[in-house]
Amino acid sequence: MANEPFFRKDGDLFVPTRAGVGPWSKDSLHGRLIIALLGAEIERQYGSPEYIPARLTVDMYRLPDLSPVEVVTRVVKDGYRIKVVDAEFISGGQSAGRATCQLLRRTENPPGNVWRPEPWAVPRPDQIAQPDQGPMGGMWKVRPISGGFGSTDMPRRIWMAEVRDLVEGQAYTPFARVATAADFASPFANAGDQGLGYINSDVTLYLHREPVSEWVGFEVFNHGASDGVAIGECLLYDEEGAIGSASCTALAQKRKV
Repeated sequence: MANEPFFRKDGDLFVPTRAGVGPWSKDSLHGRLIIALLGAEIERQYGSPEYIPARLTVDMYRLPDLSPVEVVTRVVKDGYRIKVVDAEFISGGQSAGRATCQLLRRTENPPGNVWRPEPWAVPRPDQIAQPDQGPMGGMWKVRPISGGFGSTDMPRRIWMAEVRDLVEGQAYTPFARVATAADFASPFANAGDQGLGYINSDVTLYLHREPVSEWVGFEVFNHGASDGVAIGECLLYDEEGAIGSASCTALAQKRKV
């Protein structure tokens, strides 16, 4: 990728670049990078072809600045069918987020027919005549499908793909790609006709399979808010169909930039 990466390695540390600055402060990282780096490091250290990272939950409780980042991991359960791994995102010596990932052993579906939603009947990314340039100076690229960002029209659907390395020189794995994208569930579900007024405090990514292409599709299926606390939920797709979902909780927030 020609664009500046989000992180560069310096020994065991990850040094952020300004490409990863988020929308809430001009000197803090986007929350998507907390999720992405924790997920990617869990997979790098503990993943294997025999297991699918079926759930990744990330709590985000501090806006990290541009200090070097350390990721500390801990195995909670190392079983044959299920593995559970915790990870912590430490920026400038302070904890900014933590993750729990559940890795499940791949096997075969049991016999019988189970209800499932109708196929996602939308144009493929290459069939949408839209510019790739996404928001926030091109942090990602998008192909809008219907009911755009902040629109009150439903269904709200979009394709998005990464344009930068997460860590310089390291190619995205399918899981790292969707983990990086998952944070988009919050603004896509929670933005309104006056913009985005919520900052998400967590994301949970559920996968029954990993994406097979660079594009991840989002479809909002829930938003609710009371007393300044919101939830948002999106179904996730790739170009072959459904892959899982992403959900978040969020707090009312005013922008500092």
